[in-house]
Amino acid sequence: MAGLSLVELMISIVIGLLILAAVTSVFVNTSAARNEIERTSRQIENGRYAVELLSDDVRMAGFLGELNDSVLTVPGALPDPCSATLSVLQTALPFHLQGYPTGATLPTCVPTIKSGTDVLVVRRARACTAGVSGCPATVSGSPYLQVSLCESEAPSTPYVLGLSGTASFTVRIKDCATQAGLRQYFTNLYFVSDTNGAGQNIPTLKRMEFNGAGFTETPMVEGIEFFRISYGIDNNGDGLPDAYTPDPGNYTYAGCPSCTAVENWRNVMTAQIYIVARNIELTRGYSDNKTYTLGNDAAGNPIVVGPFSDGYRRHVYTNLVRVVNPAGRRDVP
Repeated sequence: MAGLSLVELMISIVIGLLILAAVTSVFVNTSAARNEIERTSRQIENGRYAVELLSDDVRMAGFLGELNDSVLTVPGALPDPCSATLSVLQTALPFHLQGYPTGATLPTCVPTIKSGTDVLVVRRARACTAGVSGCPATVSGSPYLQVSLCESEAPSTPYVLGLSGTASFTVRIKDCATQAGLRQYFTNLYFVSDTNGAGQNIPTLKRMEFNGAGFTETPMVEGIEFFRISYGIDNNGDGLPDAYTPDPGNYTYAGCPSCTAVENWRNVMTAQIYIVARNIELTRGYSDNKTYTLGNDAAGNPIVVGPFSDGYRRHVYTNLVRVVNPAGRRDVP
């Protein structure tokens, strides 16, 4: 009837504040945990997507539709992957993959890359012919490959590689009357940049795409900090890798002490991809003191990066990919 005393009121206020502090602490911790889960999920998604993206393109490297690889003339030197000249593009057809290990001189069309990362060149034709079964229609100015299946014309003109709207695509299919379909031809260069292309200092996997006149830079996956690759070389012609090296351009073995870069790149049958993906945002109170192994160098020593001693969480993603087309051509039933 007399109400609350001042002491009772103060006690109730303190109890209420304690309950409010506990609820606030639970909310803050839950929110922080949720944010960390989101950051980790994004990192996992980015890492897996980057590996899948590279794996899919590498797996298709060397696909030239119906073109028999044996009709191609192999040059005496590696082609310039940045050239837009048709004669150079034709010279590059026999090289399904071409790489530049960390420390090598970069192709001229590739901007500054993140230190300690590689550059990979993938060459292939599209799996479908232009305008057929949902395949994109031809784009004027883009490169296309047309393969002859006509017995009478194939020996003299086995294929045409040129730009849509400029080249004369006249070779035929088996009936020697119907024009053969066109497959878009890709030259893709993959590398890691220190920026994401939007003015932010976020390491990003990027791709230079040949468009017929030059190369277009396209950011692919944010948060990719390191990209290294080791190549499996077939030494005996059976389509299986006999040794791995990060630099086929400077690789020799007991049976071939004078193997050239041209021979080695032609003999690449598999690729071991290594990706280090990191969170885009810092994790408060965390310090990354771990090291990450990205295969071996040319001498067989482990390639180790880290510790970074910063607040970014990281993870290594790797995948071994068979380059199906050149390897399949060497399979013996």
